[in-house]
Amino acid sequence: MPDLAPIVLFVYNRPAHTRRTLTALAANPLARESDLIIYADGAKRPDQEPAVRQTRSIARSAAGFRSVQLIERDRNWGLAESVIAGVSEACAEQGKVIVLEDDLLVAPQFLTFLNRGLDHFAEDTRVFQVSGYMFPVATDETLHGLFLPVISCWGWGTWQRAWTQFDRSAAGYVALERDPVLRMRFNLGGHYEYFGMLKDQVEGRIDSWAVRWLLSVFLKDGLVLYPRKSLVQNAGVDGTGTHGRGASSLQSALRVESQAFGRERCWPGAIDVDAAVLDRVKTLLSSSSRSHPIVGFIRRLLR
Repeated sequence: MPDLAPIVLFVYNRPAHTRRTLTALAANPLARESDLIIYADGAKRPDQEPAVRQTRSIARSAAGFRSVQLIERDRNWGLAESVIAGVSEACAEQGKVIVLEDDLLVAPQFLTFLNRGLDHFAEDTRVFQVSGYMFPVATDETLHGLFLPVISCWGWGTWQRAWTQFDRSAAGYVALERDPVLRMRFNLGGHYEYFGMLKDQVEGRIDSWAVRWLLSVFLKDGLVLYPRKSLVQNAGVDGTGTHGRGASSLQSALRVESQAFGRERCWPGAIDVDAAVLDRVKTLLSSSSRSHPIVGFIRRLLR
């Protein structure tokens, strides 16, 4: 396999979650060949400082990787600014990156799938991201992965060539605001109100790097490579996270079977949306009202 992508992990004030994330990640066979960079955010309030210090202590003890670098912020950057800065730095230095947050548990083949995907589709400019998470819908069991026109932020990777097109200012919002047809496409044919989240971002009600990344990919007609079954679970559904409640029933069990994820066989034959799977995802997104937990689940995917 070519040089592995560096892993960038963002942590804050949840020591137990950070320990579990590191343990699951280190169980990947490729962990010992991978460089791990941990960004530890500063406390928002004095009462959070003990948990921040404990989380950093656990990060310092991380083992099972080729190298570990801990970057401790002296103030609270917030997740959005931390992710944008960390991903930008890693991509600029090494051309690609794998990104995790402190409430994610990954399957043992997570790093293999992400690195194989990043390697195989490195030159396909329509592919903007490789996702470790997959929506809990039926997929073709004969393929390693498939393409969808939406992003995920629960364990993912990208390249410098794609990340340079990140629209940090969300300038593309104006085009969607003026064009109802384009806006409908952004909302997956009306199945989920992504534009509402984008409006919240533009008007300052939320601070989401991910909805801006979704906009960037959408305006370039970009695609995301997904595994056929999820390789990531979010442990934040225990209620400790800001957006962690209500999504446990919407996650599939992690895949633990052995998978080769070869570079040449069983990848999608064409760089195109899997229409059948997309229809199932749309049904999942529109199956209930906005008060249903699935709404919070999708919003968490983009926070």
